[in-house]
Amino acid sequence: MLTAMVPIIVFGLLLTVVTVPYVSLGPGPTFNTLGEVDGKQVVEIEGTATHPTSGHLNMTTVSQRDGLTLGQALALWVSGRDQLIPRDIVFPPDKSRDDVEKSQNADFKQSEFSAEYAALGYLKYPQAVRIEKVTDPGPSAGKLQVGDAITAVDGTPMPNVEAFTTLLKTTKPGQELDIDFHRKNAPDGTAHVTLGTNPDREYGYLGVAVLDAPWAPFSIEFNLGNIGGPSAGLMFSLAVIDKLTTGDLNGSKFIAGTGTIDPQGKVGPIGGITHKMVAAQEAGATVFLVPADNCDEARAMRDDGMELVKVDNLGQAVDALHTVTSGGRPPTC
Repeated sequence: MLTAMVPIIVFGLLLTVVTVPYVSLGPGPTFNTLGEVDGKQVVEIEGTATHPTSGHLNMTTVSQRDGLTLGQALALWVSGRDQLIPRDIVFPPDKSRDDVEKSQNADFKQSEFSAEYAALGYLKYPQAVRIEKVTDPGPSAGKLQVGDAITAVDGTPMPNVEAFTTLLKTTKPGQELDIDFHRKNAPDGTAHVTLGTNPDREYGYLGVAVLDAPWAPFSIEFNLGNIGGPSAGLMFSLAVIDKLTTGDLNGSKFIAGTGTIDPQGKVGPIGGITHKMVAAQEAGATVFLVPADNCDEARAMRDDGMELVKVDNLGQAVDALHTVTSGGRPPTC
């Protein structure tokens, strides 16, 4: 009996000690973009009147577990709820875990910017030369801020990034510029900036990154940390629109969804759609917004308990929600 117990004991140790080169993916938590997390509104708008919202516009996530033991991996595989994939797919050998997490966090931050731009564009706010990044240290640090809209340089109006770039190319390092700007929740101002040098160019260096994007005089903050990747964009945009317009986009229905979004409102595909659908179902959603390019995968696990609404862009998503809440039939997967 003792001899027979040896392999059992050894196998038991292997199950609890030995790790496997796999990562598990499964349904993650969902967050109501109209609600609060840790006492803060998930989507917080300050500096303008907002309209009351109710119900659910939930974004969905995929849970991820690394460092699995052999026993944990077998249990997850047997359950059928989680998916096991080779670790190298999630954490490529040429990148550290820290590099991957930084990239995911950067994608999430960019999704917040894109969600704001898409929502303001849908609501017809005017285009402006928006500052997306201020290099610190740099000539503009402490003078211009992310979110500022540049309106003029030395008295010359700046209608778009092309005009702004064209003017900068006529400058020299050491030259002083007066930059007029709009700032959210603050009076308009003028920044006096002495241009620096940059080895990549001969003309003056301002130290900002700009883009053409809609601008509004109020601030929009997304208070949801520790969520990597870009797939929250669509639901963030819908929450902004819901708060800035009358009525509820969701009606009386529990809406959930996913999808990347670009500044023009184009909805893009995401990974882990089936896991996100399970998460939405378990949270109580009856309608799920699916990026058009994910429809085939989503349809493969379709459940009669949840309506799958196909969306290509932000405008279509808003129209589809109006159709759903009025009892009509929107485009479906």
